[in-house]
Parts: sequence; structure tokens; C-alpha cells
Amino acid sequence: MNVIELKSISDIEKAASQFIKNMGQNKVFAFYGEMGAGKTTFIKAICRALGVNENITSPTFALINEYSTKNGDPIYHFDCYRLKNLAEAYDIGAEEYFYSNHICFIEWPEKIEELLPTKRADVTISIKKNQCREIVIIEK
Repeated sequence: MNVIELKSISDIEKAASQFIKNMGQNKVFAFYGEMGAGKTTFIKAICRALGVNENITSPTFALINEYSTKNGDPIYHFDCYRLKNLAEAYDIGAEEYFYSNHICFIEWPEKIEELLPTKRADVTISIKKNQCREIVIIEK
């Protein structure tokens, strides 16, 4: 288990670098946290730190966005909040992405829990006092 403290938004780049150093061999990251906890903001910072130069946006309506790292490797960013059922995740080919051996960042993974690989890292972002964030990473 790794814990990253984010005391202010100005520390987000440092927190993203720390996260990357602790990614290990994991490719699938399930991001848990209440609405407004900062899941998308943190994923954007991680993508920038991985060398993504494109505009990084929330995939809320597209369900999935694809970015490229500075090495040309794809990163898949999912937002499952709007999924009504598991069938919709199957329809977009979620399993193929999860087992592609490319980085997948998944927001609202509780909506598709049954589809998630058992080998993954669960990332929980919690709001603490003074709007600080605690980011807990647990490898499965």
C-alpha cells in the first residue's frame, strides 16, 4: 500500500510523479472516490507527467478517451459513471482495453466491478480537512 498526501492543487505534479514511480508493473488502475474528489484532475496530471501532449479531457460523455505518451504508447482513460449496466461496458469493448497490456485509468470502476482484472491497482482519493487529498494505492 502506498499513500500520497496532496496538500494543495499546486502539489499535483509532484504527486503525479510520485504515483508514476510507484506504478510498478501495473497497467490497470481503478480510481475510487466521491464526486469532486479529484479523480479526473489527478489522472490528467499523471498523463501529463507520462508525456501526453494532447488535450486531456474527462471521458464522461465519450466513456473512453485515448491518449499517447511521449513514446507513442496508448493510455486509455475510462469514465464509467454514465454506464447504465454491464452490457454497455461489454459493448465498448472494455475487456479488450483492460487486457491490452496498455495503461488504463478507470473512473467509477464500481459500475463495472465484474469486468475488472484481478491484477490491478485500486486508487482511492479521499477529501480530508482543509481540502487536502489522500491518495491510497493498493495493488491487487
